[in-house]
Amino acid sequence: MEVIVAGGGVAGAASAIALRRIGAEVTVYEAYPDPAGEVGSFLSLASNGLRGLEVLGCLGEVQGLGFAVPTQRMIASSGRVLGEMARGRMPDARLLSVALMCGRLVETLRDQAIDAGARIVTGRRLVGAAPAGDGVEAEFSDGSAASADLLVGADGLWSATRSILDPDAPRPAYAGMYSVSGVAEGVPGVSGRPPVFTMVYARNGAFIHIPAPDGTVWWSAQVIAPRQPETSGVGDADWLEHLAELYRFEKTPSAIIEATGRLHRPTFMHVLAEVPAWHDDRIVLVGDAAHPVGAGQGASMAIEDAVVLAQALKRNTSTAAALADYDRLRRARIGKMVKMASANREAKKAGPLGRRLSDVFMPVAFRLFYTRATSWLYTHDLGTLPEVTRGAAR
Repeated sequence: MEVIVAGGGVAGAASAIALRRIGAEVTVYEAYPDPAGEVGSFLSLASNGLRGLEVLGCLGEVQGLGFAVPTQRMIASSGRVLGEMARGRMPDARLLSVALMCGRLVETLRDQAIDAGARIVTGRRLVGAAPAGDGVEAEFSDGSAASADLLVGADGLWSATRSILDPDAPRPAYAGMYSVSGVAEGVPGVSGRPPVFTMVYARNGAFIHIPAPDGTVWWSAQVIAPRQPETSGVGDADWLEHLAELYRFEKTPSAIIEATGRLHRPTFMHVLAEVPAWHDDRIVLVGDAAHPVGAGQGASMAIEDAVVLAQALKRNTSTAAALADYDRLRRARIGKMVKMASANREAKKAGPLGRRLSDVFMPVAFRLFYTRATSWLYTHDLGTLPEVTRGAAR
């Protein structure tokens, strides 16, 4: 089977690895050059995403890119601890959540895909696709074209593949929040401490920070803003000054912002209504192209998609049946994840009354219900794939 993967991020690279495991000939077309390691913000991989990487055969390589974060702590704006629990896993799980730079993850997954025999072409963005015999012909931004049996749309939130499948597909909408991330050094009481994922429910949006083993502090401010802010002409110093004002009521976030030496540019958070068409007989969507989920599960869900798609193609005698099988297997789980992410986002956007109610009820909810409420997410069994087929890129 010849497969074109549009998009070389986490979803695209993971799909390439999974598809090579079932013997497909894979070419990944990516609009951007190879990522430059430390460029971009950090992300967390929960235990379900790590098990997906284990199925793909590259768990150890990815674990070595970051550091384990065993614990998560939730803090009220007042400084009160609302709850403490295992981070991204069940309490007795063998795999600990890993924090790492997004660029490093993409870079390594691309390397693993190439090592498995996939071909990666950069500088070409998918712009069109049409049936060609029993397969599909894809058109790219440089005027070139390529044919394959299957086109996998892994081209993210602003997916061209989604619009090709369905011109009336929903479009992303600004979610009323944006994120600014950075790296701080020498933060009193934080730098040098064990790597705990701490989320502060601040007055103007959540503030996340993790002490890294090298003494730095990785952080992300998720700011409530009903209108999408202007970024043109706004420098790093301006953003830091703005954030310092927004988080002036919270002691630790204020100290971290003041000690920041490296800033990652803002990212606007978006929501996407349920996408009716994830596939036809020749084209299928994976990752954010089909379902941006948020709640720290975007990469993990994309990895799961890649594994399930490859399994469905291996199991079914026709591509059309395999894509329908993939859709059936992923819809319910993704739908549940989207609802969980929506509740997570609304909790971060709660006003003064909502924060006061959360201060009262969250400790009880975390203590009594959190583990049971997340077991469906972290105990999911992905199954296996055939042993990796390795070889030089064609």
